[in-house]
Amino acid sequence: MQAVVLAAGKGTRLRPLTDDKPKGMVEVAGKPILTHCFEQLKNLGATEFHVVVGYRKEAIISYYGDDFEGIPITYSHQREQNGLAHALLTVEEHIDDDFMLILGDNIFRANLGDVVNRQREERADAAFLVEEVPWDQASRYGVCRTNAYGEIISVVEKPAEPESNLVMTGFYTFTPAIFHACHLVQPSNRGEYELSEAIDLLIHSGRTIDAIRMEGWRADIGYPEDREATEKRILEEEGKKAKTE
Repeated sequence: MQAVVLAAGKGTRLRPLTDDKPKGMVEVAGKPILTHCFEQLKNLGATEFHVVVGYRKEAIISYYGDDFEGIPITYSHQREQNGLAHALLTVEEHIDDDFMLILGDNIFRANLGDVVNRQREERADAAFLVEEVPWDQASRYGVCRTNAYGEIISVVEKPAEPESNLVMTGFYTFTPAIFHACHLVQPSNRGEYELSEAIDLLIHSGRTIDAIRMEGWRADIGYPEDREATEKRILEEEGKKAKTE
């Protein structure tokens, strides 16, 4: 399965760590965030990486080159930071089947394989890893509502008054139908083309999207303190694992 990694952001909130590098090249536990993403995707059976780059893209391209551990990499340039739906459209010409999508500032230690397996069952047009967060934090995310069958019936990006505390985590699988929806998206109040709106358009067109509850953990590296906390967690887990081997 092809894999798309969105890594074009400036990482403004991560400064000063991103003063001279893109967010994906910030190191956590001795390696760039993007390397963590690539390793996860490789373990899930990725056959190609399509990486969307933007801010200081040369740092990413020169570091990884044309492949990661034998898996070819194609780069697409998002010239303006106009949202995730806009970023996703930059890879449209390269995608011809179901694919994985990961946000390049997230590190997962979770059941991503359950999402991929659900997509391969061909019972849904997309599948998302979702998690419940404290209600007072839900407005920071794309908020989902589900029906009794575990299917997502609506997605709203950063709502002022969330109807749910179930949120998208930054790992998805899609069919190419998502690209048509992205083309239909209009700019949000933030002036961005939101992926959540494209997803909502898919739902209202009759497509089925399954929600897979997260088991494990994930870290959204948004601030320097997130990087520090995640690094500490990874090193502690690696230390415990080493003691048992």
